[in-house]
Amino acid sequence: MSEERREIPHPGVLRRASLEVLRAEAHDELSTVVWERLHGGEDPWAFMEVLPTIDEFVVLGLRSELIAADNGRRPSADVDRRMLRQIALAYPQLSETVWSMLGRLDRLRWSA
Repeated sequence: MSEERREIPHPGVLRRASLEVLRAEAHDELSTVVWERLHGGEDPWAFMEVLPTIDEFVVLGLRSELIAADNGRRPSADVDRRMLRQIALAYPQLSETVWSMLGRLDRLRWSA
């Protein structure tokens, strides 16, 4: 078998699928999180507001791919900002979500 190579239009950003596919996957994952929490006995009024949106879930997934590509190294705050900006450049439809997340970077659970 030959190894398939993908051209990466923006260095440092992994493109594995279209945004529509990424959103569909994020929707499925988020639905699973909600299902598990509901079946774990949690009150939806207590957790629904803190769950990420579909687009935030997509950004978080792309961010985790970049971290994995960097041998799993935890990014500094500056590297986090740079990764998020790279995602916004690679997926312009996510720009608004990325900028919103950048504005809350110090409050996001994963940045701690």
